[in-house]
Amino acid sequence: MIPAHSARFGDGQEPLRKPQFLTMGDCAFTLEFGDLVHPVINDHVLRLDRALLRADLRGIVEIIPTYRSITIIFDPLRVTRDAAIASVRAVLDDLDEDGAAPAPRQWVLPVVYGGTLGFDLPLVSTLLDLPEEEIVERHAAATYRVYMIGFNPGFPYLGGLDPVLQISRRAAVTPRVEAGSVIIGGMQTAVCSVPTPTGWYVIGRTPVRPFDLNRGAGAFLFRAGDMLRFEPIGQVEFDSLSAAAARGDIVARELSS
Repeated sequence: MIPAHSARFGDGQEPLRKPQFLTMGDCAFTLEFGDLVHPVINDHVLRLDRALLRADLRGIVEIIPTYRSITIIFDPLRVTRDAAIASVRAVLDDLDEDGAAPAPRQWVLPVVYGGTLGFDLPLVSTLLDLPEEEIVERHAAATYRVYMIGFNPGFPYLGGLDPVLQISRRAAVTPRVEAGSVIIGGMQTAVCSVPTPTGWYVIGRTPVRPFDLNRGAGAFLFRAGDMLRFEPIGQVEFDSLSAAAARGDIVARELSS
């Protein structure tokens, strides 16, 4: 998998590469479909993920889709590596490239930018030589794609950051940032799902909870393929929405497709 801080994004016509099967220890293998983080490649990964879940292959215990690859974990006591690869190849060969993928869910997340909740915004302003207001405007103007969930439970890696806002990671890690922190680093932005250390810059916070065990099967709010936008709000509205989120409300707004 491409590390988040060094992901290379492409927006041209990046063709799918013939998948490479890579060994990952004694009970897993990975299929790689390209070198770039690209919507076409990611769509293919997600299509294969859905097909494998439907196929319910013998001995396959976990399927992990990422930006441009998919990792298959199998139980070697139930299926051999060769048999597991053969069964995955069969699903891959039958995959309908022209099949319509489900319409992506579209979310709007309220965010307080700057202040104590976005404490790195002044530093980002200095490093990028941009006014804070322009950083907020640019960040909130983009539509972001959830390429994958990882790092922490429910943590969405988002592509679509304005190139003007791309910034190297911090020289020193911030020991703890709170859940809901909206962060930027490298070519990406993200929303922290739990309190965590980070080398990215905190520019705001949303009351939305990307991960909440009280939601049961829906503990992860976002899934790969979703589209997100951010909407600036004030502190009073943030406090009100935070209280609602604490009661279990999903305070992100889901748009109808």
